Amino acid sequence: MANILKERLKNGEFVIGTFLNIANPAIPEIIGLNGFDFLVLDFEHTSLDFSIAENLIRAAQLVNCSTIIRTADKNPSNISRALDIGADAIQIPQVGSLEEAEMVIKNSKFFPSGERGASHYVRAARYSNIDKIKYYTTENDNTLIIIQIEGANAIKELDEILKIKEIDVIFIGPVDLSMSLGVPGEINHPLVEEKVKEIIEKARNSGKSVGTYVEDLATFEKRARQGVKMLTYWLDVGLFYNACKESFNSLKSIINAIND
Repeated sequence: MANILKERLKNGEFVIGTFLNIANPAIPEIIGLNGFDFLVLDFEHTSLDFSIAENLIRAAQLVNCSTIIRTADKNPSNISRALDIGADAIQIPQVGSLEEAEMVIKNSKFFPSGERGASHYVRAARYSNIDKIKYYTTENDNTLIIIQIEGANAIKELDEILKIKEIDVIFIGPVDLSMSLGVPGEINHPLVEEKVKEIIEKARNSGKSVGTYVEDLATFEKRARQGVKMLTYWLDVGLFYNACKESFNSLKSIINAIND
């Protein structure tokens, strides 16, 4: 089955998603029902595990929402398991060099493109319902590979990294980028902005899609106008927190008005 998210990015379309931290299948259903194109299941900063993620992916698929697993690290078994349970894409954090980028591909693709461990008795192969020869071929073609560029050395080696044809998306991690540039958390700092523009320009010129994370509408619009096509807006916890805060403040203002 074709990877809709990969096809849309290849066609130059905008796709909008959010990070998912909450381990409840209702969350991806609600997010998908409201039109989001994709979810990033975050293994890097949460307690999510693969057994939970499998059901979160099932829930997302019911509402035609693509799923990405951001792995906790570059460990080959974590990459393989993320793909085996049926995620549409993997997103690898802290890719800091050409060598690390090459290892991501090696661990994400079956022979001849890589050395990913092979089994067709997995959910991604419909538990062997798909012919194994066809599965290994189509899986290599369909898997969407996203690497996060968020460090000074990765930017130094970006020209070489961009030559790796199997990488589909360069994802800019603005917070970690600010850390590596010596301005922790200042994601709108001129130093950060300069490097973000550099990454976007180089990635687009090489034919790669660009993704990033944003927390406000002004930055969302700015990045979209700069050519970022994969826009990850907030995360489920942040969206819920803000909705609760806004609702409570509105309710409290009514009570305060009555009391006055």
